[in-house]
Amino acid sequence: MTAKDKKLAFKIYLYLGALFITSLVVSNLIFQKFFYWHPFGEIEIFGAKLFEISVGILPYPITFLITDLISEIFGKKKANQVVTAGIFASAFSLLIVYTANSAPATSWSPINDGLFEQVFGVTAIAVFASMMAYLLAQYFDIHIYHFWKRLTKGRHLWLRNNFSTFTSQFVDTFTVLFLLCSLTDTIQWSQFSGLLVAGFLFKVLVAAFDTPILYLCVYIFRKRFGLAIGEEIELD
Repeated sequence: MTAKDKKLAFKIYLYLGALFITSLVVSNLIFQKFFYWHPFGEIEIFGAKLFEISVGILPYPITFLITDLISEIFGKKKANQVVTAGIFASAFSLLIVYTANSAPATSWSPINDGLFEQVFGVTAIAVFASMMAYLLAQYFDIHIYHFWKRLTKGRHLWLRNNFSTFTSQFVDTFTVLFLLCSLTDTIQWSQFSGLLVAGFLFKVLVAAFDTPILYLCVYIFRKRFGLAIGEEIELD
């Protein structure tokens, strides 16, 4: 690979990492708003309507698509580095929120202290819960992805993409809901089972739809950098 190609590959990796971290941090900040999507009519599961879920779920599947793409093109080490950077970014965003929350609002501020506290007051616990769930799920996703990649010798991209994502998304959904129910009053235990099923099914649907996107991106990168099936770009 030429020096020019190496530079381009690193730039792509950098932008993918930026998209990953942005999606992760934003999902932590907006999670308190819930929305409904009823493509199959109003169906109830364990007392919760399918799908009535947090808007924080919307950017979250993007993170798993990106780590799968980085795993495929740049390898396990680079995928783990992005995950670790995401933990740091989440912790730093929490520090910023804490600082902003402690600063007293002026009398003419459009957003007063009470409203700011209502929106971001549980962000600390939410970020902690999300970080723990994210840490388990993302490292699990990367590990399972490379397990199937080795087992299939780089073939059957759809298999490792979906198997790793489905499993890790369940781990993520279960862990974050369990911690939020245990540590906050935002979500009640009576909502746990319904939100778990709704959140997991929604993520599974998104993961299934993003498989063609992963195939397209992998095809473009392999063609541009002349990669064989299973071959990875070494950035170090």
